[in-house]
Amino acid sequence: MDDKKNRLPVLIATTLSSFLTPLALSTVNVALPSIGKEFSIDAIVLSWIATAYILSAAIFLLPFGRLADMLGRKKVFIYGTFVFTVSSFLMGVSGGVETLIGYRVLQGIGGAMIFGTGIAILISVFPLGERGKVLGINVAAVYLGLSVGPFIGGLLTQHLGWRSTFLLNVPFGIIIMVFSIWKVKGEWAQARGESFDIIGSIIYSAMLFSIMFGFSRLPERVGFFLICIGMIGIAVFAYWELHTRAPILNIDLLMRNRAFTHSNAAALIHYGATFAVGFLMSFYLQYIKGFSPQNTGIILISQPIVQALISPVAGRISDKIEPRIVASIGMSITAAGLFLFVFLGADTGVLSIVLGLCMLGFGFALFSSPNSNAIMSSVEGRFYGVASSMLATMRLLGQMFSMGIAMFIFAAYLGRVGISPGLYPQLLKSIQAAFIVFGCLCILGIFASLTRGNVRQK
Repeated sequence: MDDKKNRLPVLIATTLSSFLTPLALSTVNVALPSIGKEFSIDAIVLSWIATAYILSAAIFLLPFGRLADMLGRKKVFIYGTFVFTVSSFLMGVSGGVETLIGYRVLQGIGGAMIFGTGIAILISVFPLGERGKVLGINVAAVYLGLSVGPFIGGLLTQHLGWRSTFLLNVPFGIIIMVFSIWKVKGEWAQARGESFDIIGSIIYSAMLFSIMFGFSRLPERVGFFLICIGMIGIAVFAYWELHTRAPILNIDLLMRNRAFTHSNAAALIHYGATFAVGFLMSFYLQYIKGFSPQNTGIILISQPIVQALISPVAGRISDKIEPRIVASIGMSITAAGLFLFVFLGADTGVLSIVLGLCMLGFGFALFSSPNSNAIMSSVEGRFYGVASSMLATMRLLGQMFSMGIAMFIFAAYLGRVGISPGLYPQLLKSIQAAFIVFGCLCILGIFASLTRGNVRQK
């Protein structure tokens, strides 16, 4: 197997998958109000269309990352794309909100198989000096998906209905599967022959489910109870992993590798502070400002466009300058952008909104690819799948927490009722409160980013 000949096909396959998965997420965000109207559901239930995918993907990420290291990353990647594609079709033809959420869970499983292998395959074939560059391209694809997603989602929702936003994923998935089977040669499984930690996987999944589902049920008592159970589960999981021969997560990576631990913590905080921005702004633009889904998508496209343009540059910079410096500057800019949105009002101009979104996009781009470079460069080859899965888990866990914070604030200000014009003042206050919380969270992340230590190869 010649990794040098494989580099371009691998870059294309992983870049296409990195475009598809955020495209699927961002198109749905714009379609949520239309789905809510068709099924007559409140904002809390509606949020589960977004969070069910995140919850499912996060639970299965680390197990699939470990299996990919053992059985083959290409194999798991292709199977994951198949599951993702089939579930997208099923969501497009679903007849009720319950089945829609169920298929969304299945899509999350496919997403976990893709997330846990894509970056690991990329890192497996590219040398150290080129990782920042290719990770920048990969991250740019993510933001390109986020860029066109709101616009395409708004266009499709307005003219073809919300179901078309799910069916859009099907041809993309088929293309990725065919290309990967045809052009990507060989396999990567540096942990082949090692045993799989079934008990650890069960403990991990149960622990993560308890925490994430509990967070989504706040401020109810059951939410606090589930989070406490999940915290106990963390201790049980750590004890088991330290005493088993083939752990699903090598605890030494967290206890002795400061760069790996702090970089993952920074990713968790950053995504926790930023993921719900699209959700909040979609509600703000369509309810408070009265924009159509199509115009909402056009406005929201400004943030990921900036991210897509800056990410390759940020990735190349992180090959030459310590990733923690570049990433920390990015998180600082993100925090400033979040605090700007605290002042959103019914009369806020479109230009101010777009400029704020562009600032967020610039900060996010400076943070993401250098942080990914720091994580993947801090571990040896046999842990690439686990490291890739940990990074994706932090992203999805952060996204879940972000949505959980938004839903907690919505519940406090609005309750479990449908959003009507009489509740618009409370909706605006809840959006402003969410941006205050997210801005403060991002400031905390700056310290995690700065204290990670150096990882750049000398």
